[in-house]
Amino acid sequence: MADIIRRWGWRHLRSAPTAHIRHYKRGQLVHDGPGLSFWFRALTAALSEVPVDDRELTMAFHARTSDFQDVTVQATVTYRISEPATAAARLDFSVDPDTGIWRGTPLEQLSTLLTETAQQHALDVLARTPLSAALVDGVASVRERISDGLGAEPRLSATGIAVVAVRAVAIRPEPEVERALRTPAREQIQQEADRATYERRAVAVERERTIAENELASRIELARREEQLVDQHGTNARREAEERAAADAVRAEAEARRTVRLARAEAEAAREVGAARAHAQAAWLQVHDDVDSATLHALAIARLAENVPRIDSLTLSPDILTTLLTTLGGPGGRAGSATPAGSERT
Repeated sequence: MADIIRRWGWRHLRSAPTAHIRHYKRGQLVHDGPGLSFWFRALTAALSEVPVDDRELTMAFHARTSDFQDVTVQATVTYRISEPATAAARLDFSVDPDTGIWRGTPLEQLSTLLTETAQQHALDVLARTPLSAALVDGVASVRERISDGLGAEPRLSATGIAVVAVRAVAIRPEPEVERALRTPAREQIQQEADRATYERRAVAVERERTIAENELASRIELARREEQLVDQHGTNARREAEERAAADAVRAEAEARRTVRLARAEAEAAREVGAARAHAQAAWLQVHDDVDSATLHALAIARLAENVPRIDSLTLSPDILTTLLTTLGGPGGRAGSATPAGSERT
C-alpha cells in the first residue's frame, strides 16, 4: 500500500519498489513505474497500484479418484504480475487518493482465478487415477498437471499473470480410509517387529544355552579337577602312611635289636655277677666251714645285732628269759641261774 500525505490541498504519494504505480491526470498517463514518488491533486488524479513481487497462494480442495474416493489436495502456487499495465486494465487496482487503499479486491480475484484453474486441472487428473496410485504418485502428477495447465491458461496471460512455481504438498484420503490403508502396513510393520522380537529372543535363548553349557563344562572340569585332587590326596596319604609304617618298622626293628642286645648284655652281666657271687659265697662258706661253732654263733649274734632295730625298752617274762638262757647256754648252760618267776629287768 502506498503512503499518501496531505499538504496545502496537494497529496504526496510514495510507493514501494515492489509496487507499480500508474497515475492518470484528466485521462492522460502522467506517471507509470515502480517505486515512484510525486505530488498530485486528488480532484484530477486517478491512481492504480499493482504489486509486482512474487506472491504465495496456498490452496486446499477436495477431489474424487477413479474409484470414487474423496481426497484432499494441498498445493501452493507462486505467481507474480509480469505486465502491470495489462493487469491494471483487466482488474481494478485503483486506490483511494486520500488513503492509498484499494477500492476493490484485485488480489482476491486473482486468488479465485488461480485456485479454480488449478483445481480444475487437479480434478481432471485425479478423476482418472485410483486411490492407491494417487497416494503413491499423485503428488507429482498433480503438480505437473497444474503447472502445465496454469502455464497454458489464456486468461492468465491475458491478465498479465505469470506462474513462477507450483508445489503439491499432499494428497490425503478421508480419515477412515487412511486408517484402513494404514492397517496392512501397520500389520506388516508389527509382524516385522514381532519377528525381530522372536529372533532376538531366539538369539538370547541360544546365548543363554551357550552360557549354561559353558557353566556346565566348567563345573564338570572343576569336578574332574577335584576328583584328581582327592585321588592325589589319597595317594599322598597312602604314601605317607607307607613311609610312616616303614619308618615305624625300621624303628621297631632297631628297638628290638637294641632290646635284644641289652637283654643279652644284662644276661651276661647277671651271669657274671651270679658266678662272682657264687664264687664269693662258696669262698665265704668255705671260710665258715673251717671255723668252730662258737665262733659261728658269735658271728651270728653279731650279724643279728646289726640287723635288729633299735630297742628303747624291753620287758622279759620269766618263761622267755628261761628259754633264751637255755638256748644261749646250750648243753652246758645252767638252768638254775634263771631269775625267779615274777621278776622283771629292764
